[in-house]
Amino acid sequence: MKITPAQKQTRALVQAAAAVCEDKKGQDTRILELDPADSGLSDFFLVTSATNDRQAVAIADEIELRLKREFGAYAQSVEGRRHGEWILLDYVDFVVHVFLAERRAFYDIERLRNLARPLTPAEFDAELKAALAKKTLAVRSNARSAKPVVRKPARKPVAKKDAKRTKAAAKKAPAKKTVAKRRAAPKIAKRKGAKK
Repeated sequence: MKITPAQKQTRALVQAAAAVCEDKKGQDTRILELDPADSGLSDFFLVTSATNDRQAVAIADEIELRLKREFGAYAQSVEGRRHGEWILLDYVDFVVHVFLAERRAFYDIERLRNLARPLTPAEFDAELKAALAKKTLAVRSNARSAKPVVRKPARKPVAKKDAKRTKAAAKKAPAKKTVAKRRAAPKIAKRKGAKK
């Protein structure tokens, strides 16, 4: 499967959001890679649990702040921040769900998206690194097998023509000035003769 630059960007955003969940002590953080036929617009769900509503709000706030600061990405919509039981951050290509543990058990979003492939953040990182390493090896092997490009030097007659043109222009410019001086000289002489 070939990963496009937009998909790389989405994966980097998901990876950063998962790192925030780990930093803020989110529990049982999972990344659900959604089936394209089932998902609609989003490619990933990031699901994590918090022990209380303050921790849930702190996780959501830090995800928003870090993605804005590091990637310039803003959530299209944010739901549930006031109550803190289930906070949803919609970044279109992926959606972050921050649940209280009992709400997560009640809604069981992983079961609802049973076609999704669940990954831990560590598995997601390993997959991303493996895909990047595979691409790097392919690029290097293509570079080694490709024949070196030999560039031909520019044609010399073109350079000579340009040099001749500049020399001719330089010769013409002083000639015009001397003609102008010759025409001005008789006028000055006539003025001097008239004064005497």
